Amino acid sequence: MEALQPLLPLIIAMAVLFIIGILLYIGLRDDSGSDPLQERLEHYGVNDIEVDSLEEVELSVGFKDRVFLPFFNKIAELLSRVTPQRQLESMRRQLEQAGLTTDPTQFFLQRIIFTVVLGVAGMIVGFSLLKSELLQGLLWTIGGAAFGNYLPILLLRSKIRRRQEGIQKALPDALDLLVICVEAGLGFDQAMGKVYEKWDNELSLAFGRVLREIQLGKSRKVALKDMADRMDVPDVNSFVAAIIQAEQLGVSMGKILRVQSDQMRVKRRQRAQEKAQQAPVKMMFPMVLLIFPSMWVVLLGPALLQIMDSNISL
Repeated sequence: MEALQPLLPLIIAMAVLFIIGILLYIGLRDDSGSDPLQERLEHYGVNDIEVDSLEEVELSVGFKDRVFLPFFNKIAELLSRVTPQRQLESMRRQLEQAGLTTDPTQFFLQRIIFTVVLGVAGMIVGFSLLKSELLQGLLWTIGGAAFGNYLPILLLRSKIRRRQEGIQKALPDALDLLVICVEAGLGFDQAMGKVYEKWDNELSLAFGRVLREIQLGKSRKVALKDMADRMDVPDVNSFVAAIIQAEQLGVSMGKILRVQSDQMRVKRRQRAQEKAQQAPVKMMFPMVLLIFPSMWVVLLGPALLQIMDSNISL
């Protein structure tokens, strides 16, 4: 027991880290993307299984759905009570911009779990693996916890950026299809439906959501504004503003879409030219750090070896 006493903090920390990792993996993982309630209804409806009691129905649900998900949802509910409403709304807006349906309180819970897990990992690295002093160990622990707290934000911002770039690239082609459909005699809503049917990207999914909201009773103006707010892309904002203005002033929708399509293509060409002009500057860093040193080794290496041999002989 005395021999194991120095390793006791390491064993406890590893056990806590393992348990938290299992809870994070099982509780927050959702690979199927399906509704558990719908699966249960289909199971009992198709197979015609007779249910004797409510307890049998509850036990038929998976362990994750019965234990872990209610536990995490309860913690998320407690977090929602102590989190400021403004912060929740800001996080909800960022999640919508990323195209996620995660609740803000669950996202805050994920940040807490990442903070604890990486904080414990930093403590293990600092105190057990590196055998650091107290101050250095605390720095490793605090650094790991800070990184774990900020890591979900970095991942979320990266997803928002990728989604906005995808929408920006797909918008000119979508406008071309809208112009063709409107000039062929379809209405604007039917043209958006064609974009939703033909393509499978973030912009087409946003058009499909706008159509569903219009079918549920929301006006086209409000639905388009909500779509622009969820994307936060300048090109989409100008497109939505032009569509709303054309609808209010009674301007031909085909002409507005044609002008918007031409403008978006000019903007895409300008962005491509801008990136092409930035390429030489970006290529300078790998050339200076990676290519030039290897060339110097190949060219000057034999000369340096000969100089070293001549000095040794002298």
